[in-house]
Amino acid sequence: MSTPPSAVPRPHPLHALRATVFAIGALLVLVGVGVLLRQPLLIPPLAASAALVHGAPGLPISQPRNLVGGQLISAAIGFGTLAVTGSGWGAAVAAGLSLGAMMLTHLSHSPAAATSVIVVLQAPHPVPFLSLLALGTALLVLIGLLPGRIGGHPVRYPLSW
Repeated sequence: MSTPPSAVPRPHPLHALRATVFAIGALLVLVGVGVLLRQPLLIPPLAASAALVHGAPGLPISQPRNLVGGQLISAAIGFGTLAVTGSGWGAAVAAGLSLGAMMLTHLSHSPAAATSVIVVLQAPHPVPFLSLLALGTALLVLIGLLPGRIGGHPVRYPLSW
């Protein structure tokens, strides 16, 4: 039996503010590093990843192993699907395959399914894209360490590596 929505406690306003500020900071770092590299580092799935790291740091899908592993596996699946199907309808296949691969490898990170879709629809060059994705996810993990140490976050991040 699931808990009714009214029974789930709302976060304290200061906790919500803290999570918001750290998420914005993390995303601004991605934008800033992207500007320095002259490459887009902030892709939409990483914004969703930042929301998980800062808004729900205790969830398994928010942990570094899942964030980095899920994103990289999904991108690789996107490139494989793109090679077989070309751009277009293969995006749907890539997202589904990414879900299955993340489940089988215990690397579930829901925003990563969107990364495979982006790969199929945008067809970026694999080496720069994967390098930038690895850098972006590593930065999200590093910035995710800060709230529990300097921001008074009630949940220490990460709970597991």
